[in-house]
Amino acid sequence: MADKADIAQELIDERMAQTLAARQTPRRHAVPVDDHCVDCGETIPAARRERMPYALRCVECQSAKEGRR
Repeated sequence: MADKADIAQELIDERMAQTLAARQTPRRHAVPVDDHCVDCGETIPAARRERMPYALRCVECQSAKEGRR
């Protein structure tokens, strides 16, 4: 029977393998395809997408995530 340290090491090894595999997988799109906020679902304004093409959230949700509300 494995002890807690062995189980923890197995989890660490599994996560490391997943992380390395994800880094080696080529990305299909450099810019998010969806123009909707991942949190609220509202459309991200074009001006924000032009300034921040990688934005996943609208200004309000990004501010809330960063604790600026």
